[in-house]
Amino acid sequence: MRRTSVNRIPLYHVDAFAKEPFEGNPAAVCFLERPYKDGVLRAIAAEMNLSETAFLQKLEQKPIKDLRSFSLRWFTPKTEVDLCGHATLATAAVLFHEVRIPATEVFFETRSGTLTARLHRGRILLDLPSHETTPYHPSKDFLDAIGISDYVSAHFSEKAGDLLILLQNEETLRNLKPDFERMKSIKTGDRMGGVIVTSEGHAPYDFVSRFFAPWLGIDEDPVTGAAHTVLGPYWSKVLGKNEMLAYQASQRGGELTVKVLSHDRVELIGNAVIVSKGELYLQQHEEARPGD
Repeated sequence: MRRTSVNRIPLYHVDAFAKEPFEGNPAAVCFLERPYKDGVLRAIAAEMNLSETAFLQKLEQKPIKDLRSFSLRWFTPKTEVDLCGHATLATAAVLFHEVRIPATEVFFETRSGTLTARLHRGRILLDLPSHETTPYHPSKDFLDAIGISDYVSAHFSEKAGDLLILLQNEETLRNLKPDFERMKSIKTGDRMGGVIVTSEGHAPYDFVSRFFAPWLGIDEDPVTGAAHTVLGPYWSKVLGKNEMLAYQASQRGGELTVKVLSHDRVELIGNAVIVSKGELYLQQHEEARPGD
């Protein structure tokens, strides 16, 4: 005979890289008391139906307020990813502003190594790995699928799996209307995770961008922290500066400060707003023992 129990998982909905609710990039943040199979985490992320769901788990059996280091994983509605900046920012915001841990810095053990988040002048600063690019020549079919008829240059980050395409101006960037089904149908021959289109920005922004990742179940991501680990080093060389103000020109939009450090790291600084909190009810079926 089987019996059913319910695990209650704390769940938060956070708008990252946003100063007000309903801006920036929404992420779900789940606090796990124990490990779950990857299939369960993928199902939860699909149910949340946001670009990323973050899963935070304690590394020690202590009250969460006594901890400074955690395990962190990110899932799109389709798959696990190596790095997600906005869901990391969302998780840090919950720890700092909702849980109110008595610290100004936390550490996340992830598939991209140890990431740091700390409070910084009223915002949250993320310390992430930076990703360099090499020249790349996308096919005409692929460019047509994105809606690009002319571009300045293209660059691929093997480590991040992202293609960066430099466009002539911000107007062209904002007016792009990709055919996402066609993008998915074209074989690129690379470990293509996403496409970053970028151009110089109008004041006060140094550069603007958009991000498309239909292969991951994300047609257009509102504000992509991980993409700025590629954009930061690229624009730092172009503009000759290490600190820049960036804007991701999606329908929701969002801004962030990008600082390129000298030791293959990049800092992203932004705001986050906790929109809602509750519990996720996860049913667990168990075999009843004789006599129960």
